[in-house]
Amino acid sequence: MALYEHVFLARQDISAQQVDALVEQYKGVIEANGGKVGRIENWGLKSLTYRIKKNRKAHYALMDIDAPAAAVQEMERQMRISEDVLRYMTIAVEKHEEGPSAMTQKRDRDDRPREGGRGPREGGFGDRDRGPRPPREGGFGDREDRPRRPREDRV
Repeated sequence: MALYEHVFLARQDISAQQVDALVEQYKGVIEANGGKVGRIENWGLKSLTYRIKKNRKAHYALMDIDAPAAAVQEMERQMRISEDVLRYMTIAVEKHEEGPSAMTQKRDRDDRPREGGRGPREGGFGDRDRGPRPPREGGFGDREDRPRRPREDRV
């Protein structure tokens, strides 16, 4: 059997319990076809980079799968039929990662308080008043000072 990582996005207007029910449904499909589902992570409701089927957000879920290809194909077929699933991606991997995924590690990192937080930036453009800009030399200040191109007469 092959190892896969499978991520799917569910519609924003379904509840977290419904997302868990979807995960259990697809887990049942994998197990019915002779596979096993290892780690399951629910990454929660996240903003999408662009709208997908009129949704601005989606529930993300990750599943580590150890199953034959036919089981994964059947799960993907059912996901294509489901109106609750916006997108999915299955990737074959050499081995499953140990511990939490990068997405949950990132969330933990963002929740931690910052150490020593920097104050206002020094040396940036917004920290001082430069005053009025002097006129440029050799440049064209007004439109009237610009040289004009000859116009071609149109027939």
